[in-house]
Formats: sequence, structure tokens, C-alpha cells
Amino acid sequence: MLIAGNWKMYKGAHEARRFAAQIRHLGERTPGVDVVVCPPFASLQATLEGLGEGSAIRVYAQNVHWELEGAYTGEVSPSMLLELGVEGAIVGHSERRQYFGETDEWVRRRAEGALEAGLSVIACVGESEEEREAGETYAVLERQVASLPRHERLVIAYEPVWAIGTGKTATPEIAQDAHAFIKTLHPSAVLYGGSVKPENAAVLLAQPDVDGALVGGASLEQHSFEAICAAAVEAAAAA
Repeated sequence: MLIAGNWKMYKGAHEARRFAAQIRHLGERTPGVDVVVCPPFASLQATLEGLGEGSAIRVYAQNVHWELEGAYTGEVSPSMLLELGVEGAIVGHSERRQYFGETDEWVRRRAEGALEAGLSVIACVGESEEEREAGETYAVLERQVASLPRHERLVIAYEPVWAIGTGKTATPEIAQDAHAFIKTLHPSAVLYGGSVKPENAAVLLAQPDVDGALVGGASLEQHSFEAICAAAVEAAAAA
């Protein structure tokens, strides 16, 4: 079971350091659950400092380039992340696809470059509301998942785009169905992402093919993030 908190474009260095210090022992209280936080690039070092030596919480970036170095203004390489002590990265988040034109090919290259360099990867897939209403969910997932490499350090996050930042959440049945389908296509564990909150975490994480959660807004507040991690501990113990 993996719970990853995606801080998106929130928490500058000062706030990230303070928040990380507040949750630094959370990983020790979550048997059977790996806890990850994903700060903005500018706050990665501060987050690591706040967590300090010995914290069980791992730090991932929110994106990563596929090359180790080069003329790619605005990008950050896998080797730069590793030098900081960052252990992984998200790739293909729906906001990257929607606002910045990320393609399946780019997502594949980012994932492969990160994995080859030694990072872990959370690769995001999911359909838009229009695609779901058109009955294209399986086709979209099949296309996106087909672009992903198979690797022991890669996990997939199913994030229905219509549930990202909207307050809408897939029903447990919808989440379970999508996760089960993804697992027919790819051997990786599958996280659910899409307005995960303390109120719905337990029922979502109890689904047999849900292996954790990629948490957005609820990961920005200590008590809500800890509550979701506690729900994951219960789900892991019951599995």
C-alpha cells in the first residue's frame, strides 16, 4: 500500500520545511504503508531538510525530464533529483497533459529516463469526463497504459480527469473496475487519485485492486493526510 501526497504548486521552501518537520514521524506509524510526499521543485531540498535523517517518508518530484543533462530550459533531470536525495517522480499527471501538452510518448520517455537513472516512478493515466460519457474509458486507459514501461519501481495512478480538483470522486465501484482493467494490461500496482479525502479514503482503499492513493489537496493539511494514511494502514492490515 502506497500513499503519495502531491502538493502541486503549493508550499514554498519555508512552509514545506515546517510541514515536513510536522509529519516526519508519520511513516513510522504506518505499518504496511509506504508514505511519499511530492513537493514542487523549489521545495524539494527544504522538504528533505524538514524530514531529517531517518524519516521513513520518501520524497518524489512532480515531474522529471528523460535526459541526464542538456539544453532543456526549465526542465530537471533524474540525476539532479538523485543528487538532492529525491527517490522518485510523478510523470504524466493529468494537469501536465491538460495544461502543458504532455503526450503519451513524452510520458513514456520521462518514465523510462527516470527508471534507468534509478528513480521510482508514479505514472498517471485516466479519462476525461467527455471520454467517459462517450464510453471511451477502456480505450483511453489501454492507449495510455500501453506506453508505459514495465519495471519493478513503476506504479500506475488511475486518476479520472473529471475527479481532479473538482470535488467529484469516482465511486468505489468505478475505481475498482478501472483498476481491475488496468491490471489486465500491466503488472504494476495501481493507486487511485481523484479527490481522495479522509471521508472516502477507507472505502476506496478497501477495494481489492486499489493499492494505495495519489492524494492532492488533502495532502496539504497535516490532519487530513494523516487520516488518509491511517485508513491505508487499516486497509493494508485487512488485505
